[in-house]
Amino acid sequence: MTASTAAATQISLDGIWQFQHEAGPRREAVVPLPWQAQFADLRHASGRAIYTRQFRVEPLGDRRAVLCFGAVSYNAVVQVNGQIVGQNEGGYLPFECAISAEILQEVNELTVEVHLPDGASSTTPFAEIPHGKQSWYGPIGGIWQSVTLELRAPCHLLHCAISAQLSGSVSLALEMSLPATARLEILDGAGQVVAQGTATAEAHLHVDAPALWSPDQPNLYRLRVILPEETTEHVFGFRSFETREGQFFLNGQPWYMRAALDQDYYPEGICTPPSLAYLEDQLLKAKALGLNMLRCHIKVPDPRYYEVADRLGMLIWTEIPNVGVFSDAAALRMRATMEGILRRDGNHPSIVIWTLINEDWGTRLCEDPGHRAWLAREFDWLKQRDPSRLVVDNSPCHGNFHVKTDINDFHYYRSVPERRAEWDALTAEFAGGADWTYTPYGDAQRVGSEPLVVSEFGVWGLPDPRQVQINGAEPWWMETGGTWGDGVAYPHGIQNRFATLQLDTVFGSFERFIAAVQWYQFANLKYEIEVMRSWPQITGYVITEFTDVHWESNGLLDMNRNPRVFHDRFAEINANVVIVPRVSRYAAWGGRGYDFGVAVATGGAAVPDGVLRWHAEGQTGQIAVNAAAHSVVELGQIALQIAAGANRVLTVQFTLHATGAEVARNQIEVAVYHAAVPAAVTVATDDKALAAHCAALGLTAVAPDQADVTLVRALDAGDIARLQNGARYLLIAGEHPDGMGKIRLDPPRREQPFIPVVDEVPGLPGSLEGQVPNMVLHARHGTMWRGDWIAGFSWIRRAGVFIDMPGGPLVDLSFDRVIPQHVLTGFRAWEFGGPVHAGIVVGWAHKPAALIAERRVGRGGLVASTFRLTQDAPGVDPVASYLLNALIRLTADMTVDRANSV
Repeated sequence: MTASTAAATQISLDGIWQFQHEAGPRREAVVPLPWQAQFADLRHASGRAIYTRQFRVEPLGDRRAVLCFGAVSYNAVVQVNGQIVGQNEGGYLPFECAISAEILQEVNELTVEVHLPDGASSTTPFAEIPHGKQSWYGPIGGIWQSVTLELRAPCHLLHCAISAQLSGSVSLALEMSLPATARLEILDGAGQVVAQGTATAEAHLHVDAPALWSPDQPNLYRLRVILPEETTEHVFGFRSFETREGQFFLNGQPWYMRAALDQDYYPEGICTPPSLAYLEDQLLKAKALGLNMLRCHIKVPDPRYYEVADRLGMLIWTEIPNVGVFSDAAALRMRATMEGILRRDGNHPSIVIWTLINEDWGTRLCEDPGHRAWLAREFDWLKQRDPSRLVVDNSPCHGNFHVKTDINDFHYYRSVPERRAEWDALTAEFAGGADWTYTPYGDAQRVGSEPLVVSEFGVWGLPDPRQVQINGAEPWWMETGGTWGDGVAYPHGIQNRFATLQLDTVFGSFERFIAAVQWYQFANLKYEIEVMRSWPQITGYVITEFTDVHWESNGLLDMNRNPRVFHDRFAEINANVVIVPRVSRYAAWGGRGYDFGVAVATGGAAVPDGVLRWHAEGQTGQIAVNAAAHSVVELGQIALQIAAGANRVLTVQFTLHATGAEVARNQIEVAVYHAAVPAAVTVATDDKALAAHCAALGLTAVAPDQADVTLVRALDAGDIARLQNGARYLLIAGEHPDGMGKIRLDPPRREQPFIPVVDEVPGLPGSLEGQVPNMVLHARHGTMWRGDWIAGFSWIRRAGVFIDMPGGPLVDLSFDRVIPQHVLTGFRAWEFGGPVHAGIVVGWAHKPAALIAERRVGRGGLVASTFRLTQDAPGVDPVASYLLNALIRLTADMTVDRANSV
């Protein structure tokens, strides 16, 4: 409640307490800190625990003794000297317990019994209490915020609510323990009194020409409430945040949301921050990344979180922790939690948005009209309770929606280059005011001018495990995540998996692998932000996420708040004004022209009389720019003439200058390929479309019995026979029009002797690995290989026939026309160091699969690739042409026994 208190004595009870969980051993525990963060045997434990400690107190006189708990999860019963002095339900908010003078002694025994419900609890089921991400990262139990003993004067302030308007008007509502008249003073940032008055309950003061609060200028004021025996100070700011015609306005000025999801978890304390300095450091890193908002995700943070945001300047979007099952009791608990948030945190100028529900968790909006009606009523209630902030009813993803909201936000995840076309299409639909963001059941209360925000998007990188150690050892949470993402979210053992798969032959070292996947994350975020900024209808976004959380590795910082490799460049794209390249293809032929568009997107800042300058390999140009705030200005096409020469990555750099300063910079990388020279290899194919494609590329076609390489898009028994007799085959898998998702077109053999147990044909179906030795084709869609949120890292070993491919070793945007939609499994770990030339791992280096691999079949040799090499007309895509030629050479170079070959 207070920033500082005079006359009231505060005694900290933080430190070492005696602790016992259930019937376990008695031991020492640190307060504040969840028990899961302290004891290895209680990492995932719910249940009951007893905390005890002694405290001394001087004679009270006429003062009152009050125990103040910041937060205890979840149910708490408080006793002093064996007498119950208070009880509380709720895991995130403060409560107080007054101690009568008759109970107190010179030395006092304080006992706190804590109950964290689990799935079997009947009185307060875990599913029906606000718990947020405890269902993801594990339970949080015990005394996790500070405990103090306050000795208060008989007449003291209980609560102070402050409402400050840009006009300088300040409305106050005071609650006091006894009727009294308080003297009031408002102090500015320099400590000067700028307004004063008196009040018994309510008051209205005025500050002339107030200094407004914003992230760039976090000007704060202090309200001093002076009672005869107590003086308290309360921090506030003059700030407005509103929407008009689909746009955000901060203090009446245009504002564009550049936010990140913050789950507010910490390396050692789980939900307990280690220090005020730690919170300050992470917020300064957030500002350095170009963020102007954090979405504190379904969790009520330590109050210092908001204090730092107020003081250093960061807007906050706060959410009620979700329940798992909606019921009348759950609804009451959520309402009580929101009431508690308003009471504790309502004065913070940094908080500008509330969320009631996230992604329909706990509710069933898609099925229950009663839940939709409740949500609309709860929206109205919160708007009436706090008209100064925006409210989101349900922050939705696919499968759920809005009913009534101030912001039309939506979550969607797509990785690039894997799902570039999907990202582009989703963003275009969303920007066009798609119907799917609102309830389709006729009960939407849509105004039509709600700002559009992509409120979750992003993709995984990976941290360096050496940088997330605690006291020189792997943290306990590296052993979690095994039940998420089909197992790919399990961090422990990543170095061993990397070594087992011999990925050092691809990346050079584990450290270079980590750097590569972090740059992959940057490339995804860069592209996706550029696409969103190209649509002026979209007024903001929320990156998932600010920091890694335990096994979840999509942070801009790791769990220990170490920066990613792209930290110093991220603000180039996460900025108020952004240069937006409009590139259809990120691969080009050397010796030819290459055209692309460019635009400038403004957020809250106009760009008057600006100049965009660009340069690439000695070519330069400049374009005049005049852009209003909240706009996207198209600057036309830029035409390059790319010099012939070696394969390389060409960088085009952009800078935007206005009012004598650089206001934006960006760059694109284009993979340049020299003119394709057809492989000096003869080929054969019975596939007419494939034959025409090869002919157009200048490949020499001959009869199958004379060809160096036979090309197919699926195999049959005749092909297997030729392979067994010494032929060489290139299999372009996953593209056969009659056998999508198959390597073999002929039906597999049955294993005998077995009775018909699966269909009417005797025998069990044979293993798919048996159709081609240890090789099975899988569609990526519907599997973890799809790699939208938990990323799949696709690579090509830059060696042999692939040695001069630009970029690498991870595939990049230049591959978006050929990116595989299938993977090949069945390969043993050692094969990823040789016969597998391109592959994929997912998440923490799980689910290895091949994208290009060779296999001996009898006396012959087979190269299989799932890259989509014939999607475009021959020669249109340089990457497809290069890969097809390289694969033909790889196949022709295989050592086979051609004796007696057919």
